[in-house]
Amino acid sequence: MKKGILLINLGTPKSPTAKHLRPYLRRFLGDKRVIATPDVIWKPVLELMILPRRPKFSAQMYKKIWSAEYGSPLAYYTKRQAELLQALVPDTVVKYAFSYSEPDISQVLAEFEAQKVTDLCIIALYPQYSTTTVGSVSDDVMRFYHKRTYVPNIKFVTSFYESEAYLKLLTDKIKEYWSKKVYDKLIISYHGIPESYVKKGDPYQAQCEETTAKLQAMLPDIEILHTYQSKFGPAKWLEPATDETIKHLPKQGCKKLLVISPSFVADCLETLYELELENRTYFEQAGGEVYDVVPCLNDDPEFVAFLKDLSKEDSK
Repeated sequence: MKKGILLINLGTPKSPTAKHLRPYLRRFLGDKRVIATPDVIWKPVLELMILPRRPKFSAQMYKKIWSAEYGSPLAYYTKRQAELLQALVPDTVVKYAFSYSEPDISQVLAEFEAQKVTDLCIIALYPQYSTTTVGSVSDDVMRFYHKRTYVPNIKFVTSFYESEAYLKLLTDKIKEYWSKKVYDKLIISYHGIPESYVKKGDPYQAQCEETTAKLQAMLPDIEILHTYQSKFGPAKWLEPATDETIKHLPKQGCKKLLVISPSFVADCLETLYELELENRTYFEQAGGEVYDVVPCLNDDPEFVAFLKDLSKEDSK
């Protein structure tokens, strides 16, 4: 028996340039799990309206979070998570992959196959399940093994929002910030999805709400607001929206705000640009005085230890 662990996250462009954003966005926005609109309608919109303009706009945002030292934060932290996890389980082959960039899921699964891994644990690095994220990962994995001669024993971790260890990691981070400054409220912001996906059976909203409820129970003295961010396109998305909520808080007497985003385990455009920069500006322009964002779990040793335990659990 030879064990393997595969960590999978969304992906990232190779560089903060329109040249590299274009293929990344084409692949991401071309995924039917992400955009469920029929091809006959969506493809012309994507190719003729979005891809000619959006890459240049997105590149400007990526440039503001790109590190001169290590490049993409998401790529850096995902790689670090895999490296640190490998150190904890030296007898297991640990790798990482992305859904929409290199290293590609199929490429890395082929590497496990070449190394004759017989027992593979796949951890989708999304605490809450959504068809737009974990569902897409499942498609890629099943597509790879569809006609393979040999399929290993596979354990697929599709969510971990209920894990007490994961929730404790989040509450410890929040308490650390709360003990150093005075805040009026805490916003728990999740990446949003279209409401239509939830109506079709996506459990994401329910799992996000349960995450918030559990965190509130562990933080009874903190007033928590539950919001969703990163809306894209004209469709109705889950609400309330993080940015609109933040814009109105100072007028309601909330001048000191702490923000955390539990749907991300590695800092990325949505946390470092959208929450840290864009929403900070909204808050301060509206009269806010103190605004802090709790970093993602990233390469925290306790989170890596959690991933180790998660890979070994028989069930959640």
